[in-house]
Amino acid sequence: MDPVTVLSGAMIVVGILGLIVPVLPGLLLCLAGVLLWAWHVGSATSWTVFGVCVAVAAVGWVVQYTVPNRRLKQAGVPGLAKLAGLVGAVVGFFVIPYVGLFIGFVVGVYLAEQVRLRNAGRAWAATKAAVRAVLTSIGIELAAAVLVSWIWVAGLLLTK
Repeated sequence: MDPVTVLSGAMIVVGILGLIVPVLPGLLLCLAGVLLWAWHVGSATSWTVFGVCVAVAAVGWVVQYTVPNRRLKQAGVPGLAKLAGLVGAVVGFFVIPYVGLFIGFVVGVYLAEQVRLRNAGRAWAATKAAVRAVLTSIGIELAAAVLVSWIWVAGLLLTK
């Protein structure tokens, strides 16, 4: 098998794994793998496959942010709590590598909501809504990345 195709496939696999364990920009890495392959093959079919993958990724990125944000608004979680969660995630990532990302997010949202609401039960409910929104976002991006990988495999079969 062609080494560029193997490298492209490896980039796609690492991108998908990067979404499961959020360390890398997974969907972007998947697209980069398809782009490398399309550029190497250089056929109309390979570029069409890349274009379809870009469209799938774009839809995935839009849906990844709109659906969870709508759910957070419905749950009454304000932007300040999301920002506190983001800051907590960044701090947590450096304090406790990898696991701290999740812990810091939860702690950041909870503390922001506790200060705002002055009610532990309501603050925890908002925190759970924020965690569900993040998991939904990751799931949407993961689904888009898997779909990109399937389209790439179809492109491989079509260009053989």
